[in-house]
Amino acid sequence: MNKLLASLLLTAGALCQTPAAVAAADYKIVTASERGTYIKIGADLAQFIAPSADIKLDALPSAGSAENVRRLRYEPGVKLALVQSDVYQSFLDIAAGGNTAARDLIQPLRVIMPLYNEEIHFIVRADSERNFIHEIKNAKINAGEAGSGTALTSATLYRLMFGEAMPDASTSFLTNEEALAKLVTDKTLDVVAVVAGQPAKLFVDMKPESRKLIKLLKFDSSHPSSEAVLKTYFPASVRASNYPNLLTTDIPGVAVKAFLVTYDFRLKDTEGYLRNMARSLCQNFSTLQEKGHPKWREVELALPDLGRGWFYYTPTTREIRSCMAAQSRLGTQVKSQPAKTCPQQERILGLCK
Repeated sequence: MNKLLASLLLTAGALCQTPAAVAAADYKIVTASERGTYIKIGADLAQFIAPSADIKLDALPSAGSAENVRRLRYEPGVKLALVQSDVYQSFLDIAAGGNTAARDLIQPLRVIMPLYNEEIHFIVRADSERNFIHEIKNAKINAGEAGSGTALTSATLYRLMFGEAMPDASTSFLTNEEALAKLVTDKTLDVVAVVAGQPAKLFVDMKPESRKLIKLLKFDSSHPSSEAVLKTYFPASVRASNYPNLLTTDIPGVAVKAFLVTYDFRLKDTEGYLRNMARSLCQNFSTLQEKGHPKWREVELALPDLGRGWFYYTPTTREIRSCMAAQSRLGTQVKSQPAKTCPQQERILGLCK
């Protein structure tokens, strides 16, 4: 009888422990191309941050920021997204103009924290007469995949520089790989736009012979067209040390800010897991900078004021601020390197009916 009672107690104890063993939540973060920087950032969050928050996080590839906004809004299991600042702002602007589809998409989204600047590259053939970004007017441009942040960035930057939309007849929306092939083989394209934080795998993987085939256009901050551009984007430097097979010297460029975004979740369990994620992000931030993608070393653990219409996710904001305050009191404030100083829009975003 005693043995039977002991066996039953052990069994009951094991059953009681089962829920804790499977408590980890299955969440997803949508990123961008498998050869881009976003997916590496998502993978770093999955490896170094999510486990301490009891989250099994899958970093999923996507077409980019515009698609990420939709998937975060509507796809089950997607709780986090990486989104470019100009894409987020474009949704807000279009929503403010009365577009209900844009409003429904962007209104419930919230920022967890700003991340880093992503460089905007314009690629031409090595023998091209173009050397500067302001020389791309009327060129045959691949703006990036339809629905991607790159496509919207290309369109926005073009409009800011030249006061008009990219000509539909000479604009394409192919993948980076397809576009680069056309650029150097059949030469049906003049310019390929790529938005990716350096060092981007697409360029890192290029062979030394690439220098004979393509080159990157420079950004001239003193050119008259640059004044409007720098009201939305940021000056940057594309470093030769990141792309030794492509560059011999650093070149001046332009960049867009990346943000870690979520939905305004109100469910207690989801809110709790995301609070845990924010706490882990703060506590393990130095690990991200040490072991994660080099871009983490440009991220500052901070919650600066956001633009009009932008809002932080309150539960994660409280957690990050509380964690930062505790670290400060203990004299263990995380030391992060400061960030480097660094109707076409609606069609690209898929808001046209």
